[in-house]
Amino acid sequence: MTLRTTRVEASPAPPQPTLPDDPHIFGGYRELGSYGAAFDEMFDRRGNVRAPYKGIYTELAPTGPDELEARSDALGRAFVDQGITFALSGEEERPFPLDLVPRVISAAEWAKLERGITQRVMALERFLDDIYGDQEILRDGIIPRRLVTSCEHFHREAAGISPPNGVRIHVAGIDIIRDAQGTFRVLEDNLRSPSGVSYVMENRRVMTRVFPNLFGTHRVRSVDDYPSHLLRALRNASATNESDPTIVVLTPGPFNSAYFEHSLLARQMGVELVEGPDLFCRDNIVYMRTTEGERQVDVIYRRIDDDYLDPMQFRPDSVLGVAGVLNAARAGNVVISSAVGNGVGDDKLVYTYVPTIIEYYLGEKPLLANVDTLRCWLDDEREEVLDRADELVIKPVEGSGGYGIVFGPYASEKELATIRRKVAADPRGWIAQPVVQLSTVPTKIGDNLAPRHVDLRPFAVNDGDRVWVLPGGLTRVALTEGSLVVNSSQGGGSKDTWVLASRASAATRELSAAQVVRTLPRSAATEMHPPPQQVLAGNQQRQQQQQSGDQ
Repeated sequence: MTLRTTRVEASPAPPQPTLPDDPHIFGGYRELGSYGAAFDEMFDRRGNVRAPYKGIYTELAPTGPDELEARSDALGRAFVDQGITFALSGEEERPFPLDLVPRVISAAEWAKLERGITQRVMALERFLDDIYGDQEILRDGIIPRRLVTSCEHFHREAAGISPPNGVRIHVAGIDIIRDAQGTFRVLEDNLRSPSGVSYVMENRRVMTRVFPNLFGTHRVRSVDDYPSHLLRALRNASATNESDPTIVVLTPGPFNSAYFEHSLLARQMGVELVEGPDLFCRDNIVYMRTTEGERQVDVIYRRIDDDYLDPMQFRPDSVLGVAGVLNAARAGNVVISSAVGNGVGDDKLVYTYVPTIIEYYLGEKPLLANVDTLRCWLDDEREEVLDRADELVIKPVEGSGGYGIVFGPYASEKELATIRRKVAADPRGWIAQPVVQLSTVPTKIGDNLAPRHVDLRPFAVNDGDRVWVLPGGLTRVALTEGSLVVNSSQGGGSKDTWVLASRASAATRELSAAQVVRTLPRSAATEMHPPPQQVLAGNQQRQQQQQSGDQ
């Protein structure tokens, strides 16, 4: 296949909006600086409040700094009460930063996003089934064979493992950004049990307690039914002869940064939270140790990376996984969710071919565009990257959490020289994109509200019959002034994401706060079988951070 190189250009910035300067609380909008080049989700270019935000603006405009601070403190206390804290770079534990201004998406905008996400998940599902099966897309020369075989997450060990209902991607997190023209674009795909949905649910619980009046005046779609959709997908994934399958959530352990999420989902679904030593294999069947004896396990919702999942197939030193679990899956006696090898579908280089993948399998044009991307493994595109390194954002293909990214316009000559050497030495390991001015939403900074860049991670659940997209998702916000990096590991925070229901919609509306989860389940391994090699296990739990798991 001949690939055509298109020069990647940043879109010209629209004129800066002229925003009203009378509400003191929006003082951060009086001097926009670099934020003026971004699409603001609350204000249009003339300074008018966009329709979905009018109620929120009316509520916040009269607010003084003291009231703003009080509401922000209330959000923090609610998170501390629920044990939702995190630490940056070894600092003291603190509440997860939830900003008090929600991100609002209209019913019409969400409908377009939902269709685009569903299309993308269905195409990637077909792609993964194909490359671990007949590999027709490779034989037809639609994408290069070496694109797949050179991917770190392409595991030949997964070949021949066919899920009973054909689903490999039970949960997908599709990262979305909005460019300077207000167009939604896909930034990356996360198909390895993506993290963050616990923040979506807990953000909503807290917000309904602090801003009950706003929920009374807005038709905000509910997010609390996510666990029921996930549970249905996992039940449907089991062998057809299992009417009441045993499902477990497999966690690396309490040292993992996403442990709260693992615990919360297990509790919400009413299934066991287990660690590796709680499970064992015999005769290609997976069993769980319980106080009542051995119990066969039918579905494992694993939150462990492929490399740590089965020491017989991958890392032999892993103490987090279950020896023999892959052979049990191959024999059809257990389903691993999401499937081993899914990481090839969220490889950042494979991402550049997803529009082609959609057209090949579905015969449709992509409903959501990618961010324009240069592929360093192609000679002509690599030369363009090397020539224009000072203009582009250069990303490692296997990077996560915002680490390893070089923003060319802000890099020193030494940094540019270093990244050029890295790209030349390992072209397969790098991509490049123009600097995209992520959209902005008012965010509490000091005593007032100022624009800060955001992205969005919607979550899609595939139960084999349909792809259901959680109405909302995780909005991450770059709290540092001027920063485009939204990951919490890089100092970012989050916002509650409101999807508004149309007046004709029968969708469940968020009316009041659900019961707060105040305690978390303990792993059976902690209660019955303290894991050996605790130091090694703790280190592996910290190391085992999926690309999709780093916020």
